[in-house]
Amino acid sequence: MKLEDFDYELPKEAIAQVPANPRDSAKMMVIHRKSGKIEHKIFREVFDYIEKDDVLVLNETKVIRARLLGNKTTGARVEVFLLKKIEERIWQTLVRPGGKIKEGTEVVFSNNVRGRCIRHLEDGTRYFEFNVDDDELEEVGEVPLPPYITSRQSRPEDYQTVFARIPGSVAAPTAGLHFTPELLEKLKKKGVKILKISLDVGLDTFKPIEEENIEEHKMHTEFYRINPEVAKEIKSRKGRIFAVGTTVVRTLESWAKTGNLSGYTDLYIYPPYEFKMVDALITNFHIPRSSLIVLVSAFAGRDLVLKAYKMALERGYRFFSFGDACLFL
Repeated sequence: MKLEDFDYELPKEAIAQVPANPRDSAKMMVIHRKSGKIEHKIFREVFDYIEKDDVLVLNETKVIRARLLGNKTTGARVEVFLLKKIEERIWQTLVRPGGKIKEGTEVVFSNNVRGRCIRHLEDGTRYFEFNVDDDELEEVGEVPLPPYITSRQSRPEDYQTVFARIPGSVAAPTAGLHFTPELLEKLKKKGVKILKISLDVGLDTFKPIEEENIEEHKMHTEFYRINPEVAKEIKSRKGRIFAVGTTVVRTLESWAKTGNLSGYTDLYIYPPYEFKMVDALITNFHIPRSSLIVLVSAFAGRDLVLKAYKMALERGYRFFSFGDACLFL
């Protein structure tokens, strides 16, 4: 399939700059995959669609303070963005301005934290070795909001789910941002089984596809974990599996494909794809030409997804990380 098949025109004003307040007051488009029926709801009304004995699976990863601002020894300002931990004190990073960071270049951050570029990779990223452990590195970093969120009203704490627990992501699993503690408790009392897995979200999940033929796109690896007790609960389920976000989909489908409860996955889901675990999907409205809109199209069909996106724009839905939600049934 061609990349242009997953493109659409998105006006800048449709990109949400702040989250809904309260979180579960966002709009929610409900899309029925078999009939093609589309409904317009408020997110808290997801309660009406999830039944007793259904399983709601959340990604409890926590966004780390991955954005580091420092200076070269010459005084030049440098931004180092942590992508993935390679080994103790060594991280794969994005650097700006990249052209001025050579192997051996040292960058000084606050609190006498230092990093040295030790390797250039072909994809433009760099390995940095730091003089401190992760805890001290976190102290000098900032939670990285996506570049399309430019409003000064946006707060870093808004970019964490209320159930975030396991540090490791450089971007939030944004479908989970719509949930409040009260909504989760209400679902639990209804008899919905709420289970948590984790996948360390990397920037590759959100970046646009560059290949003309989508089948040629390659995903970077991301680390996932499923507790054996959670796996047991999923296997013995009586109801449907509701995946909260594409990261949960990729985690569950990676487990189904490999049989491994933890490890690195580069699973790239595109049409046609036979889903083995997921019955329903809660997600946001995604970036054009990205692996995310391709995944959603594999789940619900490209024509239905693009029809829903067109309708969302006409009805004033908000897009991307702080935007409104879709429920695919």
